[in-house]
Amino acid sequence: MKTVRLAIPKGHLAEPTINMLRQAGYSISGYEYSYRPTINDPQIELRVLRPQEIPMFVSEGLQDLGITGLDWLYENRADVEVLLNLEYSHVRLVLAVPKSWRDVNSLSDLLRKFSERNSPLRISTEYLNISADYIKRNPIYRSLYGEADPIMVTPWWRKGENEKVVLLLSFGATEAKPPENADAIIDVAETGTTLERNYLKPIDTVMESTAILIANKDSLRDPEKREKIYDILTLLKGVVDGRKKLHIFVNVHESNLNRLLESLPALRRPTISPLSEKGWFSVNTVIEKDRFLEILPTLRSLAQGLVVYEPRQVLLLDEVDLGDEDVERKDQD
Repeated sequence: MKTVRLAIPKGHLAEPTINMLRQAGYSISGYEYSYRPTINDPQIELRVLRPQEIPMFVSEGLQDLGITGLDWLYENRADVEVLLNLEYSHVRLVLAVPKSWRDVNSLSDLLRKFSERNSPLRISTEYLNISADYIKRNPIYRSLYGEADPIMVTPWWRKGENEKVVLLLSFGATEAKPPENADAIIDVAETGTTLERNYLKPIDTVMESTAILIANKDSLRDPEKREKIYDILTLLKGVVDGRKKLHIFVNVHESNLNRLLESLPALRRPTISPLSEKGWFSVNTVIEKDRFLEILPTLRSLAQGLVVYEPRQVLLLDEVDLGDEDVERKDQD
């Protein structure tokens, strides 16, 4: 059997990624000190890489699978298949300016301010492509500068036509750049604390990002690799779904059984088993976690006993089954 090369991220995505893989049933060791940690599946080869690089490596076929941020997928403009939103590491990419600029509360305000000054607007960011796309969508930018691309400046190259809006590549500590080295920033914000400490205020959300699972398109066309990829997808999707579900066991008298079943939301159909005492049944089902408080009064009034578990995984196997016909249809699309 062929080995599937899975890239996992270092940095702030590392710990929640390892936790998810372990919850999916994988045993991983060595990730704290090695870029090649071991995993208890001989068909998976792990590699630790920067999340910024993972979309490119997956797109080029150097890795079959990768876990990265949606922001870095958009920034790389990588041609990959997005298999799953892993629903952790939620962050916002924001536009921020000095707090003292009370007259600037949007990108439009910022563009007008510097246009009226007739001075170039300097924005520091790690996300040149996302920032350029975001700025060019703004109606004030289009009215002032048409379709001209903002200038992008890196240590290796400079490109673009519009000298009035300049994007400066940042290598970290982006929030430290204003006001001397930049007028504004586009950067990741989780709590907003770092912006506050550096006397900045967010004035717009450029995009929201979470961790995602991506795959190389050629790897998905390989029958052996596709099977292993969808094994991994099944287990990870089980964790994502499991975090939103509760597994409940209810003991109910037959006189209340139908009323209970009518009000009980089940994942598919509840399992009903007779108990040793005649006239009593056990009902076993999986429900949405956010509906538990809603149905608790009904359970209290109709049931005798209730046991609640948080499942490690909920595997809806039919939702991740991808046969040859589905792959061919995806290729044609």
